[in-house]
Amino acid sequence: MVRPGRPWTNWSGSLSFTPAQVARPRSHEEVVELVGAVARDGRKLRPVGTGHSSSPLVATTDVLVSLEHLAGLVAHDTAAGLVTVLPGTGLSDLCNGLADVGLALENLGDVDYQSIAGAVATGTHGTGERLGNLSSALAGGTLVTGAGRTLAFGTAGDGDTELLRATQVSLGALGVMTSMTLRVRRAYQLHRRNWCTHVDWVLEHLDELAARHRHVDFYWYPRSDLAQLRVMDEPGDEGDLDAPGHLRADETGPAHTIIPNERDLRFDEMEYLLPRENGLETFREVRERVKERHRSSVGWRLLVRTVAPDEAMLSTAHRRPTMTIALLQNADLDHEAYFRDMEPLLLEHGGRPHWGKKHTRTAPDLRAMYPDLGAFTDIRRRLDPGDVLLTEYLRTLLEDES
Repeated sequence: MVRPGRPWTNWSGSLSFTPAQVARPRSHEEVVELVGAVARDGRKLRPVGTGHSSSPLVATTDVLVSLEHLAGLVAHDTAAGLVTVLPGTGLSDLCNGLADVGLALENLGDVDYQSIAGAVATGTHGTGERLGNLSSALAGGTLVTGAGRTLAFGTAGDGDTELLRATQVSLGALGVMTSMTLRVRRAYQLHRRNWCTHVDWVLEHLDELAARHRHVDFYWYPRSDLAQLRVMDEPGDEGDLDAPGHLRADETGPAHTIIPNERDLRFDEMEYLLPRENGLETFREVRERVKERHRSSVGWRLLVRTVAPDEAMLSTAHRRPTMTIALLQNADLDHEAYFRDMEPLLLEHGGRPHWGKKHTRTAPDLRAMYPDLGAFTDIRRRLDPGDVLLTEYLRTLLEDES
């Protein structure tokens, strides 16, 4: 179960570290044993998924815990719209397993490379003004706390809504998840249409499009001022839409095959989630700054999406309709100067950084953004009194020691 560590590198290649040990438990009982041993020895432990995130949430020089062997769909209740899954299940595998029993997730992100636990823990999201992030689908589960105790929460526990709100976006700071109960719906089809058009037309019509269609997002290509507009609806709900430019894709299929994109190019990313009412104004300012200062050095594109509000304590869409602006830069090009220059502008407009992507915020900043951060840290200290899961990086995010 536990082996000596080797150098670990994330998906984009921008984060690398060498843990002392790597554990790959195969059962809930092995997780309990592992966490207990780490706690008794006064060491640190961090759970890891597929490594798609580019922030150092998983970084440790002690024990790294992969949940790759805790994978699969355990049970489903079609009438209740609930499924039980294991945390290391990849999103693609999970969606295929759900499809086999006639079910589907309400929404997905732009890619499906992540594990379900990692995607939920970092607030991964797709697009759609009436659709929440993946964390909002978490209804309950089982957690091995930093103290080595088994704790059922949500539908599997005692109905403690505060604990559920904390676990929905936990950053892996409360414990190691060993099972998850997710809200799902019956399997459905989506009709996707992609246009290549001018970004000005997209900005002029985006509010109308987002209100009318189930999913709307767009990429802006800074070197050409072209945008790729993507609109997805369930068949029969599309309505009339005739965007100017070139229709690049027109495809219908199961939602889990239509929503995610293939990504051959590896990239680093900074994404800020803004109040919906500020989103378009913010993007226009971002666009102007990119054109003025970074057009010659930005290798790739910017992605704009919307997310519905939710109640999770650390959700980037916590209690507000949200528009997201993601800056993508090729992994083999420098991103630091670009991201460092753009971040203050996104902050000026009330942005919250995506937990799994590049940012420089620390606990004092984050407390102003998240009214429930204090409640979250109180729960964290109760579940992990020995700070087994609290690395130095997590401490900078959660513990204001000023």
